[in-house]
Amino acid sequence: MRLITETSMSHASSSNAHMNYNYNYPLLSAFLAFAIAQSIKLFTTWYKEKRWDVKQLLGSGGMPSSHSATVTALAVAVGFHDGVSGTTFAIALIIACVVMYDATGVRLQAGRQAEVLNQIVFELPAEHPLADSRPLRELLGHTPPQVAAGGLLGFITAGIIHLISQAGTVKQ
Repeated sequence: MRLITETSMSHASSSNAHMNYNYNYPLLSAFLAFAIAQSIKLFTTWYKEKRWDVKQLLGSGGMPSSHSATVTALAVAVGFHDGVSGTTFAIALIIACVVMYDATGVRLQAGRQAEVLNQIVFELPAEHPLADSRPLRELLGHTPPQVAAGGLLGFITAGIIHLISQAGTVKQ
């Protein structure tokens, strides 16, 4: 029993020391990928529409997919940090796949349905009870290129943060 306790405590203290150097590398990678993706949306909106739309910093939909960037960065960072043979990586990878599939499937189709419903409501006569209803949000999901761009951004972000954290660990 004593051996297990000493081993566990030794592992916990070395784990804490490792975390002091790298903080929570997977969490940092995910948040940073999300922030970068949302910031890029601001510029892609300006490029396409020639106007600044600050709402893009918090909105969903658009290029690149911040959901894909976030979950990909998390999965890649967990893979770098804990290895790809563990349960944690498996969970992160499956969640990433589900989120990206959902973005191009259910959410994209819901956005397209909202577009059609908004057009129908727009064409209703003014006296119809639904004529004054607020339009549905149309930009919900992502096209496959938007999801792929988000995934690539997440992979690159996690890779760069990994290289930076490794450089910091080597210097210690």
